Amino acid sequence: MKVRFSKLNQEGFTLIELISIMIILGVLGSVAIRKYDNLTNTASVRALAAAVIELNVRESLIWANMKISDNGYTMDEDIFAALDKNFGAKLKWNPGPTVDGGTLHFESHSISLNRTPSTSSAAGRWK
Repeated sequence: MKVRFSKLNQEGFTLIELISIMIILGVLGSVAIRKYDNLTNTASVRALAAAVIELNVRESLIWANMKISDNGYTMDEDIFAALDKNFGAKLKWNPGPTVDGGTLHFESHSISLNRTPSTSSAAGRWK
C-alpha cells in the first residue's frame, strides 16, 4: 500500500524561509550587541561623572563645616584629610588621590582629576 502526499496540503517552512529568518535574526543580534556595548560604555562614563560631582559636594560640605566651626578655616590639607574619598568597590583610585588630584577608575574607563586647593574664600574643586 502506497501512501501519496498531496502537494496542496503540505505544511511547514521551506529552506529559503528558514535561512531568511536566520539572517534577519543574525542582523538583529549584531545590532543589539552594539547597542548593549554603547549602553555599558555610557553608564561607565556617567558613573565617573557622578563620582566627580559627589567628590565636589563632599569637599564643599567639609569646607562649609570647617568655616562655621569654632576654629574656622585652617588649611587645605585639613580639608583634604577629612574628605571621604571612598566610593565603593567599583570606583577605585590609581594613582591617588593626593592633594593635587588623582585618577579615578570605573570598570574599563578612567578619568584624571586635578584638584584646586581650598582657600578661606572657596572650597577646593575636582576637575
